[in-house]
Amino acid sequence: PSFGFLFDIDGVLVRGKTPIPAAKTAFQKLVNSQGQFLVPVVFVTNAGDCLRQKKADQLSHLLGVPISQDQVMMSHSPLRMFKRYHEKCVLVSGQGPLLDIAQDLGFCQPITIETLREKHPLLDVVDHDRRPDVLVSVWVCFKILSIVLFGEPVRWETNLQLIIDVLLTSGYPGNPYQHENYPHIPVLACNMDLMWMTEAQSPRFGHGTFMVCLENIYKKITGKDLKYEALMGKPSKLTYQYAEYLIRAQTALRQWQQPIETLYAAKIAGGGGSATLSQDDEIGSSWENELASAAAAHCRSVLVCTGVYNPHSEVPSDAPETITETVFHGHRDFRFDPGLVEPDHIVPDVDAAVDLVFQLEKFAP
Repeated sequence: PSFGFLFDIDGVLVRGKTPIPAAKTAFQKLVNSQGQFLVPVVFVTNAGDCLRQKKADQLSHLLGVPISQDQVMMSHSPLRMFKRYHEKCVLVSGQGPLLDIAQDLGFCQPITIETLREKHPLLDVVDHDRRPDVLVSVWVCFKILSIVLFGEPVRWETNLQLIIDVLLTSGYPGNPYQHENYPHIPVLACNMDLMWMTEAQSPRFGHGTFMVCLENIYKKITGKDLKYEALMGKPSKLTYQYAEYLIRAQTALRQWQQPIETLYAAKIAGGGGSATLSQDDEIGSSWENELASAAAAHCRSVLVCTGVYNPHSEVPSDAPETITETVFHGHRDFRFDPGLVEPDHIVPDVDAAVDLVFQLEKFAP
């Protein structure tokens, strides 16, 4: 094959923990009788609350085909490239086995919000029932040198408060605020989805909503913009470069000689734009060379109608102006381009997406 697939998961293959019926049909067309994939496939998800292996196991069970962790790209997967942060003490925010995830990515000294709260019990006082009974002062000798936002946390007030504390004290959250320390310590964020689709009839808050809260609280207090060293997860350019790297790794493993010229991304929403961030400086040269080599000539988006997108909603006559003001749900730091939210193809579901690509590529399994 001279093409590969990048599959969204939520809204394309599953809704919550329920597989979309068309997904199983589609994947029976993508594997041979031995369960081997006929074309390279990578699952690109903005989820960040588990290890790749767990997500691969879940997908294998839901779709009925064997999937390896090397085919799964979580929102935090590109953090493997940010080696300059791996030896530093980093504060991690999100859900799931955060320490296991951070260590699997290469971080040697991760600290969770809960651990930080235990070290500084006076800082978390919004919930009266969780306030300390005895006012104690704990001496903490470590300094937090960066913050990694993996995904939406459970207790937003605790996470927002302690992250702001770390930012405004240059990594010493027990100290008084110091507004003159700007720019603040580095922040790396994964998954900018404002909302996502589960079993509910309407989309639910995503990590992007949490980031909107954090950004606005920081600006309200300081009068300055919260800055990110890197934003990753769909639709960042870095994420798709890394996904292509995984596609190339599959073709090399299978010893397929044909270069991958086109990637088809089955998605639940249009594109998002491109960020102008200092990411190039953070990536080790070896990874930079890997990501830059043998790039595919085209990436085509195939929008499916089983997720957030509503094919029956009316499109306003002044679409560019209206979309810019009301519909663009991308991150604050992403450049809006109406052309980037227009899909190359629109299909009912992922099974129709696979049929369409096979037809376009004249590929007969």
